[in-house]
This record gives sequence, C-alpha cells and structure tokens, in this order.
Amino acid sequence: MQFLFISNYINHHQIPLCNELYQELGDDFIFMQTQPMEEERIKMGWGQNVKNLPYVRMYMDNIKESIRLIENADVVLLGWTEDADVRNKCLQRPGDGKLLLRMSERIYREGRWKAISPKGLISKYREHIRFRKKNVYMLCNGAYVAGDFSLIGAYPDKMLKWGYFPELKEYSKTDIYEMKKDNKVPYILWTGRYMKGVKHPEFAVLLARYLKEKGYKFRLDMIGDGEQKEEVEAIIKENNLGDYVKLLGFLPPDEVRTYMEKADIYLFTSNHLEGWGAVVNEAMNSACAVVAGSDAGAVPYLIKDGENGLIYEGENIEQFFKKVEMLINSEELRKKLGKNAFDTIYKTWNAKIAARRLVRFSNHLLHDTPYEKYTIGPLSKA
Repeated sequence: MQFLFISNYINHHQIPLCNELYQELGDDFIFMQTQPMEEERIKMGWGQNVKNLPYVRMYMDNIKESIRLIENADVVLLGWTEDADVRNKCLQRPGDGKLLLRMSERIYREGRWKAISPKGLISKYREHIRFRKKNVYMLCNGAYVAGDFSLIGAYPDKMLKWGYFPELKEYSKTDIYEMKKDNKVPYILWTGRYMKGVKHPEFAVLLARYLKEKGYKFRLDMIGDGEQKEEVEAIIKENNLGDYVKLLGFLPPDEVRTYMEKADIYLFTSNHLEGWGAVVNEAMNSACAVVAGSDAGAVPYLIKDGENGLIYEGENIEQFFKKVEMLINSEELRKKLGKNAFDTIYKTWNAKIAARRLVRFSNHLLHDTPYEKYTIGPLSKA
C-alpha cells in the first residue's frame, strides 16, 4: 500500500506520526511538502530535525513526479496546503478505486454564520460536499470540526477523531514525580505566541496578580513572544509581579518540553480560534495538571474535566482563576490529574497508536472489508 501524506510542510508536530507511518510502511510512505516554512516558525525552532528524513519529498523539486505520485498512490491523506493545483489533483482521485482521506481543522472557527454565504457554499461544495457518497473520509483535527462539516452536510457518517501527535516521551511513575520534586512552591507554566485575541497570554499574568493578592506562593514561567509582549510586561510591572513571573522568550521545542517536565500546572488559555493546540498533548505527556479553555480543538478530545485535567468554559477568566486555585491548594489533586494526563497520552493519544490504526483503517477501506470501530482515541467517531 503506497501511502502519500500531503501538507504545507513537515514540522515537529507531524514528524512522530510520519516516523511511525514509515515504520509501518517503509518506503511506501511519503510525506509531500508543498511550500517552504514561514520565517517566524523557523525562528521558533520548528525547522529543526526535519532535514534528511527519508520519506520527505518536495513538490516543487519535481512537479511531474509529484503529480504522478498523487495520481497513483493507493492512499492520499490531504492536510492543509495553499497550493490549489495540489488540492485539485487530490480532489480528482475519488472514483478511480483509490482512497482519499481529508484532514482538517475548523472551517468556521470565526463563526458558523459563514455557512449561509452562497459564495462560501459553492466553494465548500467543490472541496467537500460533492464527496458525500464517495470513498472520502474526514479526519477531524479538533472537537468542533465535525459540527462545522455537519452544518453543510459533508461527510455523513465519515468523520473521525484525529489531531496532532507530538513526540511521546516515556517515563516510569517514579520519573514523573522525580521531575517535579524540587519545586518548593507550585510551578506554573504557560507557552505560546503572544497572539492578541487568540492565545490570551494576559490571562496568565492576571492569574499571577490574583494569586499574589490572595497570598499564595507560586512561580510562573512564560515561554514565547509576540505582539502582546508589551501588554504582558506592563501588567507585571504595574502589579509588582517580577518576583513571581519570568518571561523566557522563544525556546526550541526540546527545551520547552524540559520546562513542562518540571512544571506542576500547565495553562492553556487559547480560545475558539485555536484549531488544536499540540502543547496540550505535550504538557499531558509531561504529567502536568492542565487547566484549559473549552473552546480550543484539542481540549474536549484529550481532557475530561476533573479526571485528567481541568476545563474552564470559553473565556471565563474568573472560572479559570478558580480552577487554578484548586490546584494551588491541593498537591494531591495536581498529582492525580498529572498522572491521569500522562496515561491518556501514553495509552491512547499518541503517534504509534494513531499510525497503526490509520494503516489498518486504510487497508480495510481499500479492500472493502469491515474495519474496527474504535470507541475512544484516534479514528473513533467524531
């Protein structure tokens, strides 16, 4: 089975899945990159460790050969790409006995009212709706994707849970607790780009102000940079939070994971504009007690409130404060949620399990045989 995964570019969030697919399929697995990575992502360290991967092909290096691969591969998994020619070639596949899998984040993350736009519906018909009865399935990168596509009648009974699968790090139970044992006060971590109206880095420093005013002892590190940095710095200065909060700037992904391993509490404050949020996977794998907003795509798939993390509704900052305060007050709860978070990633939501399921699923569809319907995790019903 020749399996072709097409996306804009390879990065550290996709490499673990691709490595596992390569382990399963050998040279029959190819990742086709359709554009260069943006400079901002490269500065964040996203371009590291992507050279010399045996399965990566650049579409532009040999367009004729790339088109041949798209036309002849048994399975094409089409992720996001801005190259219209590539998308059109992929969309021509259904009906020839070959399998096309789509992978998408939300299409109406800015509001489902856009679904009534006549111009938008014409576009969605060409891209999605016309494949209702074809051998085309949608892998939903986030909990709200299926709702968006259901609104326009696309992929009925053919939408499955999916996501991003960062590197799985394996620890013993002893290691999990050893990593955090030197914290003299609860150690809180926030990471991401300081993107206004999306990531809400200001929530983290306003939390620090709240905890300080309540008399709690804690430490907050923030990794990242961006347009809201001055606002964050101003809140720190105005509230004399310098002894509690440190801004560390951008760090390479490997270093970010090291900080996660030491953190007791991880804050994920993104809103509905965050399609997934792979840092949630990483923080859970690092046995952090995660406090996350309900509207980001990864959160309802990965977290059960009170079992392996805590969820606050929408952008309710008061509820966010209270959820974190629960963890500050209970080391036992922090450990319980952190252990269960680790188990969720280790046992269910990781690249190895996702790759194995995807290969089996694709084989069943190609040969028109019944496939295992999973009840939880990757490829369970969305």
